[in-house]
Amino acid sequence: MTASLGRALAAAAFALLSVAGLAAPAAAADVTFVMRNEHPNALRVELYSQDRDHVWPGGGQDYYLDDGETKTMPLSCEEGETICYGAWIDGDQGTYWGVGPGNTQDCESCCYTCTGGETEEIVLVP
Repeated sequence: MTASLGRALAAAAFALLSVAGLAAPAAAADVTFVMRNEHPNALRVELYSQDRDHVWPGGGQDYYLDDGETKTMPLSCEEGETICYGAWIDGDQGTYWGVGPGNTQDCESCCYTCTGGETEEIVLVP
């Protein structure tokens, strides 16, 4: 086989794999959300990808922040992915921060880009 034929076959195989979605996966990164609850009640928190159908911690669970508690929430995400937080009072989904429970609300400054590292401390106040 000639070198040019080999390169052509390799390029065709890569193109076929790319179309089939079997090319290299998106680059992974780790980011840690740091949140402090200054509300007098306990809060529940979920983190929502805005770029794919993914929620942290997932599996129908959420993060629990007692009143006065600071929690670090490390997660693996795709490099460049936008992640927004939703927080609400335990037992009262009508009082919320960020995108709220279920990622249903609009927010300002509640989203972060997955680039590794740690967020600044996000303080949830009444």
